[in-house]
Amino acid sequence: MRNTFGHIYTLTSFGESHGEVVGGVVDGFPAGIAIDLPFIQNELNRRRPGQSRLVSQRQEPDEVELLSGIFEGKSTGAPIGFIVRNTNAKTADYDGLRHVFRPSHADFTYQEKYGIRDHRGGGRSSARITIARCVAGALAKLALRTINVEIHAFTSQIGTVSLEADYRSLDLSLSESNDVRCPDGQKAVEMQQLIEQTRRAGDSLGGVVTCVVQGCPPGLGEPEFGKLHAALGQAMLSINAAKGFEYGVGFDGARLRGSSQNDAWVNDNGKIRPQTNHSGGIQGGISNGEDIYFRIAFKAVPTLMQPQQTVDTEGRGVVLNVPGRHDTCVVPRAVPLVESMAAMTILDQYLLSKTVRL
Repeated sequence: MRNTFGHIYTLTSFGESHGEVVGGVVDGFPAGIAIDLPFIQNELNRRRPGQSRLVSQRQEPDEVELLSGIFEGKSTGAPIGFIVRNTNAKTADYDGLRHVFRPSHADFTYQEKYGIRDHRGGGRSSARITIARCVAGALAKLALRTINVEIHAFTSQIGTVSLEADYRSLDLSLSESNDVRCPDGQKAVEMQQLIEQTRRAGDSLGGVVTCVVQGCPPGLGEPEFGKLHAALGQAMLSINAAKGFEYGVGFDGARLRGSSQNDAWVNDNGKIRPQTNHSGGIQGGISNGEDIYFRIAFKAVPTLMQPQQTVDTEGRGVVLNVPGRHDTCVVPRAVPLVESMAAMTILDQYLLSKTVRL
C-alpha cells in the first residue's frame, strides 16, 4: 500500500476503522514550531462523528496522543508520532458483511488486490483513517502560520442547493457557525433541510467543498511533473468520496474566450500582480502570490438505509440491508480534511522550494 504522503513534509498513516488505534508519523516537520495541542484537538473535533444530528452518531472522543518529536512545547525536528484510540466501534454490526460486496464501496477491489479484506467498517478503506490527515494537517497549519499562510474551506453545495456567491464577498469565519459549514446562513438552512429530508428517506447526498489559500508566497510548484495544482489535485482526490477537482475558473473556463479569462499584469503601488485571478493563484504550475482557490466534488455516501441489490463473494445475488451508524452526507465533515490536505501540500511545496533557491 502507498501509505505515505509528501516529499519533505511527510505523513505515514496506520490503523483501521475497528482496530485499536488510528495514527501516524509525521516527518520533515521544522524544528522550533510551538505546538498548540488544543488547536490540534479542535481540528479533530471538526472531523469527528457525532458532532451533530446530521452526521454519523458513532460517539468517539477522538483524543490525540502525541508520542514523540516535541520537547517543552516545541517541535524538535524529529518524527512526530501520534495515535487516536478507537473506543466506540460496534464490530458486530458488520458481521453480516464478511462475505458481501457493498455497492460502490472498496470491498470488491480490496479483495481482488490483496486476497483479504477487513470487513469491519471498511477497515483500511474507511473514512475514519482520515484522522491521521487531520492531525498532520493541523501541524502543517501551525507551521504555515509562521509565514502568514491561512487556509479556509467551506461547503458550497449540498445536492441541488448551491452557494453561488464569490468567496471574496463572504465572511468565511461564519462557516463554523452552523452544522453544514456554509458561510451563508440562508443557504446553510436549505442545505440542512435537504440533508434531513434525505436522511428520512434512507438515501444520501453529495456536494462540493470550496477551499481558499491566502498568503501563499509566489514560487511554489515544481515543473514539469510537480506542478502545484497537480499536487493539490492529487491530495484532494486521495480523500474518501472525492470525485472531481478544479481550480481557478476551472471547467467554466472551457466556455470562455481567452480575452475573458486572461489575467492582465498591472503595477499595484510598485508590486507587480495580476489585475484579476481567474488562474486561481497558479500559473505554469507555480504559485503567483494571489489567493489559491479550488473546489472538490464529493459523491453521495454509498451506504444507504434502504435495501440494495448486490452479490456475495460467491457471486450469488443478495439483498443488502446495512446496519450501523452512517453519514447521510459526508461533505460537512470533509471540510476540515480539505483544509488539512491543502496545508500539508502547501507546507511540503514550501519546504521543497527552499531546496531550489537559497
